Amino acid sequence: MLRLLTICLVLTAGFVPPLSASWLPVSNLKVWSESTELGGPKVIIEYDLEAEGLSESTPAWVFIRARGVNSWRLLDPQRLEGDGAGLVESSGRKQVIWWGVDQTDYPDPVSVEVRIRALPMVRVPAGSFSLKSLPGAGRDQSGRPAPSSVLPEFYIARDETTVAMYADYLNERGDGLGYHDRMANEERCGLVRSEDGTYAVLPGRENYPISYVSWYDAIAFLNWCGLRLPTEAEWEKAYRGGHYLDGDDSKAQPNPNPERRYPWGDEAPNEGDVYRCNHDGTEDGFADLAPVGSFADFSSPYGVRDMAGNVNEWTLDWYTTPFHAGLDGYRVVRGGSWLDVPEGCDAVSGATVLPMKEGATMGFRGVYAPQR
Repeated sequence: MLRLLTICLVLTAGFVPPLSASWLPVSNLKVWSESTELGGPKVIIEYDLEAEGLSESTPAWVFIRARGVNSWRLLDPQRLEGDGAGLVESSGRKQVIWWGVDQTDYPDPVSVEVRIRALPMVRVPAGSFSLKSLPGAGRDQSGRPAPSSVLPEFYIARDETTVAMYADYLNERGDGLGYHDRMANEERCGLVRSEDGTYAVLPGRENYPISYVSWYDAIAFLNWCGLRLPTEAEWEKAYRGGHYLDGDDSKAQPNPNPERRYPWGDEAPNEGDVYRCNHDGTEDGFADLAPVGSFADFSSPYGVRDMAGNVNEWTLDWYTTPFHAGLDGYRVVRGGSWLDVPEGCDAVSGATVLPMKEGATMGFRGVYAPQR
């Protein structure tokens, strides 16, 4: 028996598409259910992903959320069949098969609503790198072991999380958590809350990095996506590259400068009147934040953009000292920001910040680490 629910051009019936092209373009979504003799009903999801440059080293992270009885939920990509969820390495028509929907509290499979979003990622192959930063910026007294300079494969978001992405997240949540009134600042964020409780991006601010986010806000957004924050070590490796850019398994592409100070090399961000990132001052072309990808020519060896300057990026790591006894552990932010001097946007400089702090320089990006 075949039951068909067709949803074309928009992600779900009655749903307004994301506010800009911050997500990769997804279209022509179709959802239907089929009965099987032994396995119960299965839901089949098809859609078109039209994005340039997708490959094994630059895939998309595609996550699917479905509406249950009380709320939207993330579908675990490891429990879905097909080529259309999780890491997707090519564009075109994609299919996902969702088994066991009748064993959940989702409504009748014929009427299930789904939303699909995709964002560009960059692969960081497994292997060693020149780890220079110290846990907790050298002040950690927790007794935890130092991070390893040999990391397994992981994937990191090519860009910082944008205002449009964050607005989409808030609108689906619908409970107001994660929004702070200072986000309405039109020069340093540009995300406003309407009287009806929905969120909109001020015109032109869609592709700027989200700011005024706490560590907890970043964690909640990434849980919504099926991702997490990078550790300090992961962040640093993505910034300067491993000893071999194709990983230690093949060792065919030696990193020409594995101890580089900046993603592009050792030249200062403003050396020779060439501006390589968004730092303090207006000489780089921006008085405050810059749209993501504005300095794409000065990306990391893997192609990760804006790791130097623009917004400080939260990491997963925390540290403790005797001065912080009884306090929620400080977290480490890396990369410098639009308020830092050029030298403060290097590979090892970083600040330690209380996780509830929501500042004009605070942003983030996500990581996915395959389970081994």
